[in-house]
Amino acid sequence: MRTLSIFVSSAAALVMVLAGPAAAQQPAAPAAQPATKTVSQNLGVVVFPAKGQTPEQQGKDESDCYGWSKQQTGIDPAAPPPQAAAPAPAKKGGAVKGAAKGAAGGAAVGAIAGDAGEGAAIGATAGAVKGRREQKKDNAAAQQQAQQQAQAAQQGRMDQFKKGFCACMEGKGYTAK
Repeated sequence: MRTLSIFVSSAAALVMVLAGPAAAQQPAAPAAQPATKTVSQNLGVVVFPAKGQTPEQQGKDESDCYGWSKQQTGIDPAAPPPQAAAPAPAKKGGAVKGAAKGAAGGAAVGAIAGDAGEGAAIGATAGAVKGRREQKKDNAAAQQQAQQQAQAAQQGRMDQFKKGFCACMEGKGYTAK
């Protein structure tokens, strides 16, 4: 095994000698720079320079229209979205309500069976579990609905901003969609 590692290192040294010092000192190829996105690309808007505008002019016009739309709509897509209203506090008391209903039903069944007290206790326990489960399900549904409403409101604000941006770009001689 030792002979093999000496051979491999000797072969690598021979390659370096044969290739010359220039090969040993060649810098690695530079990493490809990621292309920066234009304002319109960040907004998801396609802009075509309908009057032969240069890329530099288009960049300036996009920047101007971003500022104009921000001023007109009061919306800045680069800023974090506004905080949604605090969610309604989770409803409580489902277990208690369920226990009361279960106790009443259990007492009725227990009276028929001969022990109303035991029936009420069993019914209260089952009712509490069921009431808590239903309450959790209702609270989760309310939270999901609030999130969907917040997302829809944010999308509406972005659509309004894009509409203003496109109107400005069209006024400057571009086709924007």
